[in-house]
Amino acid sequence: MDKDSIRKEIDTIDTQILNLLEERVARAKAIGRIKVEKGEDVFDSGRESLVFKRLLEKNAGRIPEGALKAIYREIISVSIASEKKLVVSYLGPKATFTQQAAVKSFGSSVDYRPMPSIPDVFASVDSGETNYGVIPIENSTDGAVIHSMDMLAESSLYIVGQIYIPIEQCLISRGTLESIRKVCSKDQAIGQSREWLRRHLPDAEIEYVDSTTTAVKMAAENPEIAAVGSVVAAEYYDVPVVECGIQDRKNNQTRFLVIGKKPMPKSDGVKYKTSIVMSIKHQPGALYGVLLPFGMNAINLTRIESRPDRKTPWSYYFFVDFEGHWEDANVKSAIEHLQGSIDMVKWLGSYPMGK
Repeated sequence: MDKDSIRKEIDTIDTQILNLLEERVARAKAIGRIKVEKGEDVFDSGRESLVFKRLLEKNAGRIPEGALKAIYREIISVSIASEKKLVVSYLGPKATFTQQAAVKSFGSSVDYRPMPSIPDVFASVDSGETNYGVIPIENSTDGAVIHSMDMLAESSLYIVGQIYIPIEQCLISRGTLESIRKVCSKDQAIGQSREWLRRHLPDAEIEYVDSTTTAVKMAAENPEIAAVGSVVAAEYYDVPVVECGIQDRKNNQTRFLVIGKKPMPKSDGVKYKTSIVMSIKHQPGALYGVLLPFGMNAINLTRIESRPDRKTPWSYYFFVDFEGHWEDANVKSAIEHLQGSIDMVKWLGSYPMGK
């Protein structure tokens, strides 16, 4: 068979794919109408988790996993957009890692709104200006994002999804390494690259700014300034990359959360993670007593983090993540055992565990 004949076959297959995509979008629209009638949200991270799981099982390695997920991320994105216009806010400005996480979660067919701060992301969702928000919550090198934790404790919004993305930090500047006098970036980005900066730019001034892309814009205007940020931001603002991969740990990752007004419904066959925040009584053994019911009910705790209660001096919140859904029987049993021994427990949300 010659090249032209093979290309004609490809054209025929492309037409078949296009027709099937049209049928899929039509079905998505029908589901959207049913969801609207029932007052359900269009975005369902549990359902998406099942779709990806089924596709990967059927794929059996025929197509690279990353490529298959990317293709269907966009197909699902188009399907969601056909059901209802979605607006998603994220910690901006454009070209931040948080925007990359938002696109990984929702695809390119929804509308995005960059916000100047994490509280602004919460406010946009709470007011109905946007349907969902995407925020950073923790980095594998530099730890928790405290502004996100504080807002989760105080807000009435729920966590409805999570995204992990690998973080490669780059040194971005119009100048050479020898000419750089100041390094600017968000505190987490500096923290993730602290050792590299200490070794290669020991005399440079460090300035913390509100985002990595703000730093890149500053570097664009002054060759004596370098930013720590992503290749995406460097390309977006047309600033050269001096050095790639300056993060102290090569497996550096950041976890992001999707927040919405309603909790995500439970779907059978999905492995869930649940987040809660607790206020514990001031008495000996209080924390031990709080953790004991989780062990008694065979619940695996994946994260414990404390933060000061901003309303009461010297009081603390404990943020806890664990495997399972809020509606699971063993989780309900554990929470019931906690009642009376703690001052407060708040469900922040249950969402698929998959990355």
